[in-house]
Amino acid sequence: MLPALVVENLPRLTRAIQQLAAHPDDDAAYALADELTGITAMVAEKFTNDRTAEGIQKALQLTVGGVSLGLDHVIPNETDLDALDFLIEHGAEHAFQIGFRMIKELSALPEDTLVGEYDTDPVYSARRLRDLFIELCQTDPNQNWNGGDRYSVMLKQRKEVQAIVRLAGWLRRHNTEGPVSDTDLNAEGVIALAVIFAIEGGGRVVARTGQKEFERFVKSVRKNKPDYEEGWAALVAKVPAQHHPVLLDRIDSYRQTCTVIQHIKGRTAMKTLFAELENYAGSELDADYS
Repeated sequence: MLPALVVENLPRLTRAIQQLAAHPDDDAAYALADELTGITAMVAEKFTNDRTAEGIQKALQLTVGGVSLGLDHVIPNETDLDALDFLIEHGAEHAFQIGFRMIKELSALPEDTLVGEYDTDPVYSARRLRDLFIELCQTDPNQNWNGGDRYSVMLKQRKEVQAIVRLAGWLRRHNTEGPVSDTDLNAEGVIALAVIFAIEGGGRVVARTGQKEFERFVKSVRKNKPDYEEGWAALVAKVPAQHHPVLLDRIDSYRQTCTVIQHIKGRTAMKTLFAELENYAGSELDADYS
């Protein structure tokens, strides 16, 4: 079996600097080296350790990744010579600022649909930024680097999570029984409650419930035998259009797989149904019998 071919993909900054060999420019080379030294010193002071050789080396690796990320973003389809021209015209610091701003914006997006108080804590926010910066940008200048590709994947994933969290936030604010303002949020749990309770019809928005209300809901569905599709359509009509993609996806999923919806019309015991509801709603259920 032949070994797989490895395509060289050095950091964009490295590839841009290599262009100086074919297009020598002493003034540009000195200016670029001086600028990179300054960026490295700043990164060492803020993120690694400017008093040790290891800290400075790590800062240099972060500088290479940060500048490369910025270059990949601002001139993604241009040549490495174009990247060198950008560095000469606009400066390495400008490219680094672009890359670091991308990391900062990414770190501000939710990573998970379970949101807690610590997610907005400044200390934890700074730690997440630092960890993400290191994860994506620390690279050896002479080794292959795919930080830009990984950034794109993470950005897509986090924007999807953000859409889920935003829908849950809207449902909480417009909960029919009054806004839900808990700091901790189980976004998928909130959406699950809204989709499940929507089958009763009437356009109510349910983002939080308890066992007593659930029992009333089950009895109502069993007695009135509502049209589930009409109930879901009424919920969709209430929710702003920007949230429809996530909501419609969850409705389609729950239509096919939700055991509460599948069993509610039958003779499944109330206790069993509530236990199944807990699997979907989790912490969004009130603990007391209310």
